[in-house]
Amino acid sequence: MTSSTPYVELLEFLDRYPRLMVLTGAGISVDSGINTYRDHNGQWLVKKPIQHAEFIADATIRQRYWTRSAVGWPAVGAAQPNVAHRALARLEQQGHVELLLTQNVDRLHQAAGHQNVIDLHGRLDKAQCLSCQKSESRAQIQSRLLDQNNHLCEIEARLNPDGDAVVEDNLSALTVIPNCQYCGGVLMPEVVFFGGAVPKSRVEHAMAALEKADGLLVVGSSLAVFSGYRFCRAAQRWQIPIAAINRGKTRADDMFAVKIEDDCSAVLGSLS
Repeated sequence: MTSSTPYVELLEFLDRYPRLMVLTGAGISVDSGINTYRDHNGQWLVKKPIQHAEFIADATIRQRYWTRSAVGWPAVGAAQPNVAHRALARLEQQGHVELLLTQNVDRLHQAAGHQNVIDLHGRLDKAQCLSCQKSESRAQIQSRLLDQNNHLCEIEARLNPDGDAVVEDNLSALTVIPNCQYCGGVLMPEVVFFGGAVPKSRVEHAMAALEKADGLLVVGSSLAVFSGYRFCRAAQRWQIPIAAINRGKTRADDMFAVKIEDDCSAVLGSLS
Protein backbone atom coordinates (compact mmCIF):
# COMPACT_ATOMS: atom_id res chain seq x y z
CA MET A 1 0.00 0.00 0.00
CA THR A 2 1.46 3.35 -1.01
CA SER A 3 1.89 5.98 1.67
CA SER A 4 1.00 8.90 -0.60
CA THR A 5 -1.52 11.31 0.90
CA PRO A 6 -4.43 10.75 -1.57
CA TYR A 7 -4.34 6.98 -1.02
CA VAL A 8 -4.32 7.49 2.73
CA GLU A 9 -7.31 9.81 2.37
CA LEU A 10 -9.17 7.09 0.47
CA LEU A 11 -8.42 4.53 3.19
CA GLU A 12 -9.67 6.97 5.79
CA PHE A 13 -12.81 7.54 3.72
CA LEU A 14 -13.45 3.77 3.56
CA ASP A 15 -12.88 3.44 7.30
CA ARG A 16 -15.15 6.35 8.13
CA TYR A 17 -17.95 5.35 5.73
CA PRO A 18 -17.94 1.53 5.63
CA ARG A 19 -21.27 0.95 3.83
CA LEU A 20 -20.79 2.29 0.33
CA MET A 21 -22.70 2.57 -2.87
CA VAL A 22 -20.27 2.43 -5.80
CA LEU A 23 -20.85 4.09 -9.17
CA THR A 24 -18.56 2.98 -12.01
CA GLY A 25 -17.98 4.24 -15.54
CA ALA A 26 -15.96 3.38 -18.62
CA GLY A 27 -12.62 4.17 -16.99
CA ILE A 28 -12.74 1.01 -14.89
CA SER A 29 -12.82 -1.21 -17.99
CA VAL A 30 -9.91 0.37 -19.87
CA ASP A 31 -7.47 -2.22 -18.48
CA SER A 32 -9.80 -4.91 -19.86
CA GLY A 33 -9.29 -3.55 -23.38
CA ILE A 34 -12.55 -1.57 -23.67
CA ASN A 35 -12.08 2.03 -24.71
CA THR A 36 -13.75 5.10 -23.24
CA TYR A 37 -15.95 7.66 -25.00
CA ARG A 38 -14.09 10.72 -23.67
CA ASP A 39 -10.54 11.80 -22.89
CA HIS A 40 -9.31 13.03 -19.49
CA ASN A 41 -10.67 16.49 -20.26
CA GLY A 42 -14.14 15.18 -21.03
CA GLN A 43 -13.82 15.65 -24.81
CA TRP A 44 -15.32 13.09 -27.19
CA LEU A 45 -12.84 10.55 -28.58
CA VAL A 46 -15.36 9.21 -31.11
CA LYS A 47 -17.92 10.65 -33.47
CA LYS A 48 -21.41 11.16 -32.17
CA PRO A 49 -22.74 7.72 -31.17
CA ILE A 50 -25.99 6.27 -32.46
CA GLN A 51 -29.06 7.83 -30.89
CA HIS A 52 -31.97 5.80 -29.54
CA ALA A 53 -34.61 7.40 -31.78
CA GLU A 54 -32.43 6.96 -34.88
CA PHE A 55 -32.01 3.23 -34.26
CA ILE A 56 -35.75 2.74 -33.84
CA ALA A 57 -36.79 4.75 -36.88
CA ASP A 58 -34.12 4.21 -39.53
CA ALA A 59 -33.18 0.85 -41.07
CA THR A 60 -29.97 2.33 -42.51
CA ILE A 61 -28.89 3.33 -39.00
CA ARG A 62 -29.54 -0.24 -37.86
CA GLN A 63 -27.43 -1.49 -40.76
CA ARG A 64 -24.63 0.81 -39.64
CA TYR A 65 -24.97 -0.37 -36.03
CA TRP A 66 -24.88 -4.11 -36.79
CA THR A 67 -22.04 -3.71 -39.30
CA ARG A 68 -19.82 -2.00 -36.78
CA SER A 69 -20.99 -4.24 -33.95
CA ALA A 70 -20.18 -7.40 -35.91
CA VAL A 71 -16.56 -6.27 -36.03
CA GLY A 72 -16.36 -4.80 -32.53
CA TRP A 73 -18.33 -7.32 -30.46
CA PRO A 74 -15.69 -10.11 -30.30
CA ALA A 75 -13.31 -7.92 -28.26
CA VAL A 76 -16.03 -7.04 -25.74
CA GLY A 77 -17.36 -10.59 -25.63
CA ALA A 78 -13.88 -11.91 -24.83
CA ALA A 79 -12.95 -9.18 -22.31
CA GLN A 80 -12.06 -10.29 -18.79
CA PRO A 81 -12.41 -8.47 -15.45
CA ASN A 82 -9.32 -6.58 -14.33
CA VAL A 83 -7.79 -5.79 -10.95
CA ALA A 84 -10.26 -2.97 -10.28
CA HIS A 85 -13.35 -5.13 -10.94
CA ARG A 86 -12.01 -7.86 -8.67
CA ALA A 87 -11.10 -5.39 -5.93
CA LEU A 88 -14.66 -4.05 -5.82
CA ALA A 89 -16.01 -7.60 -5.71
CA ARG A 90 -13.79 -8.26 -2.68
CA LEU A 91 -15.07 -5.10 -0.99
CA GLU A 92 -18.60 -6.40 -1.50
CA GLN A 93 -17.66 -9.78 -0.02
CA GLN A 94 -16.19 -7.97 2.98
CA GLY A 95 -19.48 -6.13 3.50
CA HIS A 96 -18.29 -2.67 2.44
CA VAL A 97 -20.35 -2.33 -0.77
CA GLU A 98 -24.12 -2.44 -0.44
CA LEU A 99 -24.78 -1.86 -4.15
CA LEU A 100 -22.71 -1.32 -7.28
CA LEU A 101 -24.29 0.84 -9.96
CA THR A 102 -22.45 0.72 -13.28
CA GLN A 103 -22.86 2.86 -16.38
CA ASN A 104 -21.01 0.17 -18.35
CA VAL A 105 -22.74 -2.49 -20.45
CA ASP A 106 -19.89 -5.03 -20.48
CA ARG A 107 -21.03 -7.18 -17.49
CA LEU A 108 -17.43 -7.36 -16.21
CA HIS A 109 -18.48 -6.66 -12.61
CA GLN A 110 -20.65 -9.77 -12.65
CA ALA A 111 -17.85 -11.76 -14.27
CA ALA A 112 -15.58 -10.68 -11.40
CA GLY A 113 -18.04 -12.17 -8.90
CA HIS A 114 -19.88 -9.04 -7.84
CA GLN A 115 -23.40 -10.00 -6.74
CA ASN A 116 -25.45 -6.86 -6.17
CA VAL A 117 -25.13 -4.91 -9.43
CA ILE A 118 -27.47 -2.61 -11.34
CA ASP A 119 -26.59 -2.20 -15.02
CA LEU A 120 -27.85 1.37 -15.31
CA HIS A 121 -27.50 1.45 -19.10
CA GLY A 122 -28.33 -2.19 -19.73
CA ARG A 123 -26.21 -5.04 -21.08
CA LEU A 124 -24.55 -5.61 -24.43
CA ASP A 125 -24.51 -9.41 -24.27
CA LYS A 126 -28.23 -9.69 -25.09
CA ALA A 127 -30.67 -8.18 -27.59
CA GLN A 128 -34.45 -7.95 -27.42
CA CYS A 129 -37.12 -7.93 -30.11
CA LEU A 130 -39.06 -4.68 -30.15
CA SER A 131 -42.19 -6.56 -31.27
CA CYS A 132 -42.42 -9.76 -29.21
CA GLN A 133 -39.93 -8.75 -26.45
CA LYS A 134 -38.12 -12.10 -26.59
CA SER A 135 -34.37 -11.99 -25.97
CA GLU A 136 -31.42 -13.60 -27.70
CA SER A 137 -27.78 -13.76 -26.70
CA ARG A 138 -25.36 -11.50 -28.53
CA ALA A 139 -23.12 -14.53 -29.19
CA GLN A 140 -25.95 -16.26 -31.09
CA ILE A 141 -26.65 -13.10 -33.06
CA GLN A 142 -22.97 -12.83 -33.95
CA SER A 143 -23.04 -16.29 -35.52
CA ARG A 144 -26.03 -15.36 -37.66
CA LEU A 145 -24.49 -12.01 -38.58
CA LEU A 146 -21.30 -13.57 -39.89
CA ASP A 147 -23.13 -16.43 -41.63
CA GLN A 148 -25.20 -13.90 -43.59
CA ASN A 149 -22.46 -11.30 -44.14
CA ASN A 150 -19.23 -12.71 -45.52
CA HIS A 151 -17.92 -9.18 -46.11
CA LEU A 152 -17.67 -8.70 -42.32
CA CYS A 153 -15.71 -11.84 -41.47
CA GLU A 154 -12.12 -10.73 -42.09
CA ILE A 155 -12.25 -7.03 -41.28
CA GLU A 156 -9.72 -5.51 -38.89
CA ALA A 157 -10.72 -2.13 -37.53
CA ARG A 158 -10.02 0.31 -34.72
CA LEU A 159 -12.26 -0.43 -31.75
CA ASN A 160 -14.52 2.15 -30.17
CA PRO A 161 -16.35 1.80 -26.82
CA ASP A 162 -19.11 -0.74 -26.20
CA GLY A 163 -18.47 -3.10 -29.09
CA ASP A 164 -18.43 -0.44 -31.78
CA ALA A 165 -15.72 -0.44 -34.48
CA VAL A 166 -14.62 1.98 -37.17
CA VAL A 167 -15.87 0.42 -40.42
CA GLU A 168 -16.28 2.11 -43.79
CA ASP A 169 -19.86 3.31 -44.24
CA ASN A 170 -20.14 1.80 -47.73
CA LEU A 171 -19.92 -1.69 -46.20
CA SER A 172 -23.07 -1.08 -44.17
CA ALA A 173 -25.20 -1.01 -47.33
CA LEU A 174 -24.21 -4.65 -47.93
CA THR A 175 -25.12 -5.86 -44.46
CA VAL A 176 -28.12 -8.10 -43.86
CA ILE A 177 -29.56 -7.03 -40.52
CA PRO A 178 -30.28 -9.79 -37.98
CA ASN A 179 -33.98 -9.88 -37.17
CA CYS A 180 -35.81 -11.65 -34.34
CA GLN A 181 -35.58 -15.40 -34.85
CA TYR A 182 -39.06 -15.82 -33.31
CA CYS A 183 -41.19 -13.24 -35.12
CA GLY A 184 -38.92 -11.45 -37.58
CA GLY A 185 -39.16 -8.16 -35.71
CA VAL A 186 -36.47 -5.55 -35.07
CA LEU A 187 -33.71 -6.64 -32.70
CA MET A 188 -32.22 -4.02 -30.42
CA PRO A 189 -29.34 -4.56 -27.99
CA GLU A 190 -30.52 -4.41 -24.39
CA VAL A 191 -28.73 -1.12 -23.81
CA VAL A 192 -29.82 2.46 -23.33
CA PHE A 193 -28.52 4.30 -26.38
CA PHE A 194 -27.66 7.99 -26.12
CA GLY A 195 -30.92 9.92 -26.01
CA GLY A 196 -32.79 6.96 -24.54
CA ALA A 197 -34.35 6.83 -21.07
CA VAL A 198 -33.01 4.72 -18.23
CA PRO A 199 -35.87 2.57 -16.85
CA LYS A 200 -37.43 4.30 -13.85
CA SER A 201 -37.25 1.15 -11.70
CA ARG A 202 -33.43 1.06 -11.98
CA VAL A 203 -33.12 4.66 -10.92
CA GLU A 204 -35.50 4.22 -7.98
CA HIS A 205 -33.71 1.07 -6.79
CA ALA A 206 -30.34 2.83 -6.91
CA MET A 207 -31.62 5.96 -5.20
CA ALA A 208 -33.10 3.88 -2.37
CA ALA A 209 -29.73 2.17 -1.87
CA LEU A 210 -27.86 5.48 -1.98
CA GLU A 211 -30.11 7.02 0.64
CA LYS A 212 -29.18 4.20 3.06
CA ALA A 213 -25.44 4.29 2.28
CA ASP A 214 -22.74 5.92 4.40
CA GLY A 215 -20.89 7.19 1.36
CA LEU A 216 -20.70 7.14 -2.44
CA LEU A 217 -17.57 6.00 -4.30
CA VAL A 218 -17.26 6.98 -7.96
CA VAL A 219 -14.80 4.95 -10.03
CA GLY A 220 -13.74 5.70 -13.60
CA SER A 221 -16.48 8.12 -14.62
CA SER A 222 -16.38 11.72 -15.84
CA LEU A 223 -20.08 11.92 -14.86
CA ALA A 224 -20.68 13.89 -18.04
CA VAL A 225 -23.94 12.01 -18.64
CA PHE A 226 -26.78 13.06 -16.34
CA SER A 227 -27.91 9.46 -15.71
CA GLY A 228 -24.83 8.99 -13.50
CA TYR A 229 -24.32 12.56 -12.34
CA ARG A 230 -27.80 12.64 -10.77
CA PHE A 231 -26.58 10.27 -8.03
CA CYS A 232 -23.84 12.71 -7.02
CA ARG A 233 -26.42 15.48 -6.88
CA ALA A 234 -28.65 13.31 -4.69
CA ALA A 235 -25.75 12.39 -2.41
CA GLN A 236 -24.88 16.05 -1.98
CA ARG A 237 -28.53 16.86 -1.24
CA TRP A 238 -28.64 14.13 1.41
CA GLN A 239 -25.22 15.13 2.81
CA ILE A 240 -23.72 11.77 1.86
CA PRO A 241 -19.95 12.19 1.33
CA ILE A 242 -18.48 11.29 -2.07
CA ALA A 243 -15.03 9.98 -3.01
CA ALA A 244 -13.82 9.53 -6.58
CA ILE A 245 -11.09 7.69 -8.46
CA ASN A 246 -10.83 9.08 -11.98
CA ARG A 247 -8.15 10.33 -14.32
CA GLY A 248 -9.04 13.85 -15.40
CA LYS A 249 -11.85 16.19 -14.52
CA THR A 250 -15.43 15.22 -13.79
CA ARG A 251 -18.72 17.08 -13.73
CA ALA A 252 -18.86 16.70 -9.93
CA ASP A 253 -15.32 17.73 -8.92
CA ASP A 254 -16.67 20.37 -6.56
CA MET A 255 -18.73 17.76 -4.69
CA PHE A 256 -15.95 15.32 -3.72
CA ALA A 257 -14.58 14.92 -0.21
CA VAL A 258 -11.72 12.89 -1.72
CA LYS A 259 -10.53 12.62 -5.32
CA ILE A 260 -7.67 10.50 -6.65
CA GLU A 261 -6.61 11.22 -10.22
CA ASP A 262 -4.95 7.91 -10.94
CA ASP A 263 -5.47 4.56 -12.66
CA CYS A 264 -8.47 2.66 -11.27
CA SER A 265 -6.63 -0.66 -11.15
CA ALA A 266 -3.58 0.83 -9.43
CA VAL A 267 -5.66 2.50 -6.73
CA LEU A 268 -8.15 -0.27 -6.01
CA GLY A 269 -5.53 -3.00 -6.35
CA SER A 270 -3.53 -1.31 -3.61
CA LEU A 271 -6.39 -1.76 -1.13
CA SER A 272 -5.95 -5.53 -0.87
